[in-house]
Amino acid sequence: QLQLVESGGGKAQPGGSLRLSCAATGLPLEYYAIGWFRQAPGKEREGVSCISSSGDYTLYADSVTGRFTISRDNDKNMVYLQIDSLKPEDTAVYYCAATILVAGCYDHHSHYDHWGQGTQVTVSS
Repeated sequence: QLQLVESGGGKAQPGGSLRLSCAATGLPLEYYAIGWFRQAPGKEREGVSCISSSGDYTLYADSVTGRFTISRDNDKNMVYLQIDSLKPEDTAVYYCAATILVAGCYDHHSHYDHWGQGTQVTVSS
């Protein structure tokens, strides 16, 4: 069974950076598309980025394009989300999720089968 664990969250100032990590155990990650999602209090879960199983296709929400960078290292069973130019509105719990997919990735959470427990990102001065 695939298990996902996020890390790297914390408190940062506006304009700062964080690097979130998603570590997979139990099964090779190379067959899975990965999505990063976030959920702020009182708001719906929002897709921020996703990456195909091979890493050759990525997708970003308009609100994060140019500031977030998704990447993966299948040899290490890891996926990363580099967050730059942090804004207060980036404050949320960030989740990584996985689904078996040959090509491409999905931007909606309903397509993903495996979820991590989330890591809190707080952007505040």
